[in-house]
Amino acid sequence: MRFSRPISMKSTRLSSTIFLALLIAWLFSFCKKTGTSTTDSPFRNVRDSVAYVGMATCKSCHANVHETFQHTGMGRSFDHATLQKTAAKFGPQAVVYDSLRNFYYHPFFKDSVMYVLEYRLENGDTTHKRLEKISFIVGSGQHTNSHIINENGYIYQAPVTWYTQEQRWDLAPGFKVNNSRFGRWLTDECITCHNNLPEQMPGSMNRFSKMPTGIECERCHGPGKLHVEEKLKGIVVDTAKQTDYSIVNPRRLPRDLQMDLCQRCHLQGVAVLNEGKTFYDFKPGMQLSEVLNVYLPRYTDTDEHFIMASQADRLRMSECFKQSKDLSCITCHQPHRSVEITPASQYNAACVKCHQPTACTEQAATRASKSDNCASCHMPKSGSTDIPHVRITDHRIGLPSAASALQKKAFLGIQNMTSPNPSPLDMARGYLATHDKYINSPVMLDSAAFYLAKSTEKPERLLPVKIHLLFLKEDWKGIIAAAKSMPKDHSDGWTSYRIGEAYFNTGDPQTALSYYEMALQHYPLHLDFLEKKGAAMLALKRIAEAKKVFENVLRENPKRPVALLNLGYANLLTNNLPLAEKLYNQALALDPDYEQALLNKAALFILQGKKAAAKGLLERVLKLNPRNSQAKEGLLHL
Repeated sequence: MRFSRPISMKSTRLSSTIFLALLIAWLFSFCKKTGTSTTDSPFRNVRDSVAYVGMATCKSCHANVHETFQHTGMGRSFDHATLQKTAAKFGPQAVVYDSLRNFYYHPFFKDSVMYVLEYRLENGDTTHKRLEKISFIVGSGQHTNSHIINENGYIYQAPVTWYTQEQRWDLAPGFKVNNSRFGRWLTDECITCHNNLPEQMPGSMNRFSKMPTGIECERCHGPGKLHVEEKLKGIVVDTAKQTDYSIVNPRRLPRDLQMDLCQRCHLQGVAVLNEGKTFYDFKPGMQLSEVLNVYLPRYTDTDEHFIMASQADRLRMSECFKQSKDLSCITCHQPHRSVEITPASQYNAACVKCHQPTACTEQAATRASKSDNCASCHMPKSGSTDIPHVRITDHRIGLPSAASALQKKAFLGIQNMTSPNPSPLDMARGYLATHDKYINSPVMLDSAAFYLAKSTEKPERLLPVKIHLLFLKEDWKGIIAAAKSMPKDHSDGWTSYRIGEAYFNTGDPQTALSYYEMALQHYPLHLDFLEKKGAAMLALKRIAEAKKVFENVLRENPKRPVALLNLGYANLLTNNLPLAEKLYNQALALDPDYEQALLNKAALFILQGKKAAAKGLLERVLKLNPRNSQAKEGLLHL
């Protein structure tokens, strides 16, 4: 019997349920773009040579605007976890229970520091405790407050959220179905919408050296150094008569570029970066498609149901938008002033430009009860499909209507929201990203394969996408065959990692190691990749080197169960049983349901002759997973 072994990340498993028929011989199209690129934009601060100056510099001349902006949702979007920042209520009643994974969560403040305590009760006893400090609170508190853990610069989402409108704590969005506990890492894709421009550590996915506290002026106006330099030189433009092209004024942009600016964050979907681009590359005045494409899954009931950050998409669906040449987000919204204090008359003023109040067919008494607020009828509040316990304004302007007849919800495909004519390769990448981030379904992979087969791009552009598809299908032999055509100097760390996984899973850790090391050349602080490298070294019996790799991971982040487990196994192989047991215990303190750690600890107990203790651990594994063959085998031998 041998079930003590190094562990590596499991590859994505395919669902056994196949959706109806393979989509899609048709492409969604979108509105035509007329915008400019960075090279021909009249706003000179869009150029890459122009630096950011920070909000404090802007405030020195625009103090009045800064003062009101600080009270907007954007101004309050992100900050340190303090009692002043939170909108939540605390106390003994602030407890959330995850019935699927049997964990309780208790958020609380102690000595002005916020914590979340995770614990488990079994037969009246507390059998597990894990305490995590909260470093940041995300959200203005108008709808929610979510929470972020900072572990040596590596940031993760905490599993609980405060839902303001219902005045309740609950699991964070998405955690009810898949509670990743304290392991959901937050990348620049997330942070650069909820915050300003953090400084990300090169070669990492979720480690940051500097974290701002809220959206700042230059996110909507672009880098400010050129503007500041010209003002200091006395170059002043009378903006009442002409445009100051030293800095972007969103009102002076064409409508499509105004929309691109807003939908950088108010069009939540599946964002896929263009090759060579980062989430820091988009600037006001650019077309969003210069940097990334955004995809949304579409269903037969898309017109009726929507996700929370879909304001740009919903507005585009409106007849008002389609029939107008200039209606955009800032027609109604003053970004420097909070929506909470904006009077209804400001929004109504936009409506009456085209619609006379006398045309309203609603009864006068009803209109009076709603203060003649057009939006209350034509943009009603509704729940979202992705965030529980919230009600938001539906930005699809329309006539009030009775609920439509119930129909079976069916998937139609994904729509590229940022490019009018996406290429087959773009669509293939969109389907793979949708599978990774949103809908883990074989139909996504089938659709990606469909578009990949239609693409006529050069092989060097196709191969990384093909390997990504084969990786999600766990077609290891297919990846190895495809990898033979990859140039040795390719610059894609994720492709190297996926090829490494193919070799590791087909019993060739030596070749796998070479590809893991290639991946780490691009992402030296990707801790999952480092753990893979260590696992390959263990398989090659390069124990001392593997130990150094896992010790390096734990210096970066000491709360890595995989690294603790494998370092424990490395010490077991060198006969340091006490240290092996200590490391296994540390892994289980972080994750009491970590099956491989329970198995490895049981094997250690067997070596020490502690058969009763080993039996208890194996039975615990089978309680968690009755199909675990290693635990069944271990019990048979006991």
